[in-house]
Amino acid sequence: MPKVQVIIPNWNGLPFLKRCLYALVRQTYQDFSIVVVDNGSTDNSIVWLREHMSSVYVIVNPTNRGFAAAVNQGVRASSSEFIATLNNDTEPEPGWLEALVRAAESDDRVGMCASKMLFADQPHIINSAGISIDPVGIAWDYRGGEPDQPDQEQGPIAVFGPCAGAALYRRGMLEEIGLFDEDFFAYLEDVDLAWRARLAGWRAIYVPTARVYHFHSATLGESSPIKSFLLGRNKVWLILKNYPMPWLAYYLPLILIYDLFAVFYAILARRDFYSLQGRVVALSKWSIIWQKRSQVQSLREITPNEWRKLLSPLEPPWKVPKRYQHLRNLASMRKQTVPAG
Repeated sequence: MPKVQVIIPNWNGLPFLKRCLYALVRQTYQDFSIVVVDNGSTDNSIVWLREHMSSVYVIVNPTNRGFAAAVNQGVRASSSEFIATLNNDTEPEPGWLEALVRAAESDDRVGMCASKMLFADQPHIINSAGISIDPVGIAWDYRGGEPDQPDQEQGPIAVFGPCAGAALYRRGMLEEIGLFDEDFFAYLEDVDLAWRARLAGWRAIYVPTARVYHFHSATLGESSPIKSFLLGRNKVWLILKNYPMPWLAYYLPLILIYDLFAVFYAILARRDFYSLQGRVVALSKWSIIWQKRSQVQSLREITPNEWRKLLSPLEPPWKVPKRYQHLRNLASMRKQTVPAG
């Protein structure tokens, strides 16, 4: 078994998948194998893989099981020391995997490594350099929207966790804390996993030399109703599962205020009622998630004060939308470049 297993979930993304796989072939680090987990594609992805990428191990699902379940299938189908996850709409640079592996090998308590994800449409702009999270449980892309200035960056630095669109995980960590939560289906499942890992005392670092180009939201689109629903639902589950006491009790009033602000902003600014619907569904199943909470908290190795130090500063609620302005700018740019008719 090679040292790294690269897992790529795929759902009707053949044009992007081709670019991703061809980029992996050009990696400077070659001690890896590839698993593509196909979630019921109808675009001939399976036929193409079998004809042109015979070295790739393919797992075929009859229906779309979501990102979390697909990655878990790939993890269970391997025994490699490290697991790399890639969105099918990514294109890693040749030195991507080598940079991640070298960083992970520097410390056996590093359980997660984040890549520098750049917008494929705007390669001079950072899409994500990992995950940031604040005291009210709002997660966003670390350095998202900033210009890429590689000559001004030092070596790996600590972050809360990686975006699973391009990340490296240590199998030993996954065996301890568990895999992705399949109830999340997609979105915030990487934040959930990173949160569990940090509570258990594992480290996460951002590796600026591990560069990946990302066709952001190529599968569902930035304003997809499904995406809004899943983000709304999973946000509630994320906090119910993972937020440690006594900080949960302390911050709960602010969490509710900020979340109400987010719901009203979605409705008034985008006529988006799906995020509210997701939250309602999440609360209707709170007992199931609360049962998971006991298992998560039983693995906690850090103190409440150590947890508090992992969080980014709290900002006023009216400033929160600015964290995602670069995503709205990208969506607007794409609309302007779509040919008429």
